[in-house]
Amino acid sequence: MVNQTNRSLVSWTSPYLSFSRPGAELLFQVFADRYERASLLITSNLPFSEWGQIFQGERMTAALLDRLTHHCHIFEMNGESYRFRESVKKNKQAQK
Repeated sequence: MVNQTNRSLVSWTSPYLSFSRPGAELLFQVFADRYERASLLITSNLPFSEWGQIFQGERMTAALLDRLTHHCHIFEMNGESYRFRESVKKNKQAQK
């Protein structure tokens, strides 16, 4: 049997896509199954207050955030986008 507690899961939520109700429920189940059992890393461009748009409802979103934030470290990075900065730099070099 494989020890699942040493496996990490990384997820990214896009502010441009929302899940169907069954998709949101499935993702909720994956996260809930890992709650207090295994590592989970989630990245998002949205603040928690806007996650209801992605997960199709405030109740499921509240339950999800309750589990995700119970034992967590939150890193907010509100700096300039690296990709955007590199794109601007490339465009300036191309124009020379």
